[in-house]
Amino acid sequence: MTHTAQALHVLVVEDEPFTREELTEFLTDIPEIAEVQAAESGEAAVKLLGSTAFDAVFLDISMPGLNGMDVARVISMLSVPPAIVFVTASESHAIEAFGIGAVDYLLKPIRPERLAESVARIARQRSAGTGAPAADELAVVQIEHSRRTVFVRRDDIQFAEAHGDYVRLHTADDTHLIRLALSYLEDVWAPAGFVRVHRGYLVAVGWVHDLRVTSSAGLVACTPAGDVPVSRRHARGLKEQLIEAARSGQLGRAAK
Repeated sequence: MTHTAQALHVLVVEDEPFTREELTEFLTDIPEIAEVQAAESGEAAVKLLGSTAFDAVFLDISMPGLNGMDVARVISMLSVPPAIVFVTASESHAIEAFGIGAVDYLLKPIRPERLAESVARIARQRSAGTGAPAADELAVVQIEHSRRTVFVRRDDIQFAEAHGDYVRLHTADDTHLIRLALSYLEDVWAPAGFVRVHRGYLVAVGWVHDLRVTSSAGLVACTPAGDVPVSRRHARGLKEQLIEAARSGQLGRAAK
């Protein structure tokens, strides 16, 4: 099936009939969607995925038999995998979901406007010719609060810290919690100079002004927003990155 740039063919995988019908109706009302098919189980979804090309799959996690994570692993093995959006009642699988490469993670009950945001993101990625977010797409991070939305520039983020199912982003003046996996940010922000320095931390190399050995935390990378612990296994790689950044004039944003 041939699609235009804005006509997406999507699959809904949901074992609960009311939610499946509701999600299908919401998606059908979104202009970028050309066609919606539905599967009532992971097994039915795998059969459809084997015979039909989809641009995106909206996937429940908790299902009997093959669950959403099982289906996602099957999707990852396809030659042209569709984008994955998890739709679930629980936040507990968020880190694993983004580790698999999910585009989004929606919590039930689904809000139509939130669903439309996911579809718009998929359409942008598809028109750019990639199934994963480009670094530039996350050049500005949108953080939802109960009654407001905060926009944070990636270039202002000095380090990121794993915080349960969330990541805490540190800027010079504030911190922000976002529900993403640290490994996901590590992948999409690597071209922007973010490197893993510890199991629970990424640091923006350009914001590091020096390395120090402390009695309490051992080796730390010092940024204006605070000190970031550096594990032994990541120390050599960080030093090499800092040397390269210094050579190319990308080090020491704080001084600029």
